[in-house]
Amino acid sequence: MTLALVAVVAGLLIGLSLGALGGGGSVLAVPVLVYALGQTAGQATTGSLVVVGLTSLVGAVTAYRSGNLMLGRGIAFGAVAIGGAALGATASGLVPDAVLLASFAVLLVVVAALMVIRQVRRGRGTGRRRRDVRLDDPIITFSPHFACACPRALKVLVTATAVGLLTGFLGVGGGFLVVPALVLALGLPMELAAGTSLVVITITSASALAVRAGTVVQPDWGLVALLTIFAVVGGHLGARLASRTPTERLQAGFTGLLLAVAGYTAWQAVPSLV
Repeated sequence: MTLALVAVVAGLLIGLSLGALGGGGSVLAVPVLVYALGQTAGQATTGSLVVVGLTSLVGAVTAYRSGNLMLGRGIAFGAVAIGGAALGATASGLVPDAVLLASFAVLLVVVAALMVIRQVRRGRGTGRRRRDVRLDDPIITFSPHFACACPRALKVLVTATAVGLLTGFLGVGGGFLVVPALVLALGLPMELAAGTSLVVITITSASALAVRAGTVVQPDWGLVALLTIFAVVGGHLGARLASRTPTERLQAGFTGLLLAVAGYTAWQAVPSLV
């Protein structure tokens, strides 16, 4: 299989995940760029930001037109995450490739495990019920007097910073964190959280990429462009698929794929540290 064909197939899978689930595709981009397209870890984490950022932007436009996105909430959450994204992007240039890949392997295993636990809980009907929050409830207001829903504000600050750090350091969009954060901290229903997360991913990816722009570690932009084009196509298809397929089925399929990628990445990365 040629590199171009690998990029086409992988791009479609990445886009389908981002478009249908509002996240997850970013954790596939780095392993694809490293193990299938021959990039170094530094090149892959930079190229991933382009793939994920542009795919999320197109997906966000589609979600907005479908009415499945809260633009203001997404921009606010993304703005809070910018600081973490810049810090993570700076830190990534200070560590060896082996450390980046090992860190990414750990992240994949954790995300895969969390998704399995979520699937089991939903199957048993033991998932926690979300507290009802009005979508127009402000977190901080200054008029007519200052008021702060500080517990919710702290959740947003901590989660957004963590998402930014992951985006900048490992080149991931963090949708697997953003969607739950938007559900729990901002009270968005799942169908709005998935679309709104694409706005956050676009902002954090662009911020991290801006910090990395001056570095000497640059990916093969031809492969990145091909991967991005088909990820955008997949993102559009995924957004349409999400409206026709139960979310549980989509998540179950992606969990299986993620487990396989997590196992392979860990198998390849861990020996390099020993």
